Amino acid sequence: MSRSAFAARIEGNWYRAWWRNIWLLPLWLLVVVAVRLRRCRFLRHPPAANPVPVVVVGNITVGGTGKTPLITWLAQRARELGLRPAVISRGYGGQADAYPLEVTADTDVRQCGDEPRLLFQRLQCPVVVDPQRRRAAASLAGRADIIFSDDGLQHYQLQRAAELVVVDGDRGFGNGWLLPVGPLREPVTRLNSVDQVLVNGRDFTVEAVALVNAVSGERRPLSSLQEQAVAAVAGIGNPQRFYQTLQGLGARVEAHAFPDHHDFSLADFDFARDFQGLLVMTEKDWVKCRAFARPEWWYLQVSAVPRAEVKTKLDQLLRSVSSADPLSENGIHNG
Repeated sequence: MSRSAFAARIEGNWYRAWWRNIWLLPLWLLVVVAVRLRRCRFLRHPPAANPVPVVVVGNITVGGTGKTPLITWLAQRARELGLRPAVISRGYGGQADAYPLEVTADTDVRQCGDEPRLLFQRLQCPVVVDPQRRRAAASLAGRADIIFSDDGLQHYQLQRAAELVVVDGDRGFGNGWLLPVGPLREPVTRLNSVDQVLVNGRDFTVEAVALVNAVSGERRPLSSLQEQAVAAVAGIGNPQRFYQTLQGLGARVEAHAFPDHHDFSLADFDFARDFQGLLVMTEKDWVKCRAFARPEWWYLQVSAVPRAEVKTKLDQLLRSVSSADPLSENGIHNG
């Protein structure tokens, strides 16, 4: 069995009976101890406050939950409320020569990572990448009123004014066990200390808004996917949600799944040479394929749509966080 197939087997068991990964219990015990120690250290010795209030948007599970579309909506909504938003990220999958790295239109996705590149593309606001998120937040002093941390719930070197946890409504918490027996980064009880839990599929939905050409930027109506043969390319945490979205739009889907944050090359698309239909990828994957994209390739642009009552609560949170003095005692959130 190859290494990738072995890992896939372990991950598949996360959403089945826990005992299928029982042989991983010694590693699980080490994770339990590490998680508890890290959380206790944060509560007893919280880091210094940031110059700009930080809202962490993260999850307690491994894999995609719809976090990036939600951050996009939050930043756009903050701007509508008269605030100057910014985003910080670890920049998973990227490797820069120096940090903090501020993403620009010329930044290579191999330096910043796919999600920061996508967020900058959509938001056109400051997006700063740094494995040390506290340093990224400090670099935004005087240039933002509110910062959204892309992930970072478990990054306890970063103080936070509020915490939002995103949950996949389909997969939930799997077997309910911590890594590596299950998919949890922290126990489910961690949700008791956050400001809001947002379930993808209940509190908000991620909806397709446009079919966009990967080279020209031409936009086609979603109705053009009806009865269309589609080679669906996804290198994301939960590709099944992408395939289901396309199927819901009437497409006949041929799935091509790659690992999350996959570093695409032109060779990955050899299968498409003789394909009689459209090749459609996620927007997050498109930002890594722009340099070699073909005119017959497309990507699906999606947006988060919160329910009315959820939108009201998020508006209240954005206003309260941005109006708080981040250097005061009231601006410290210890969970």
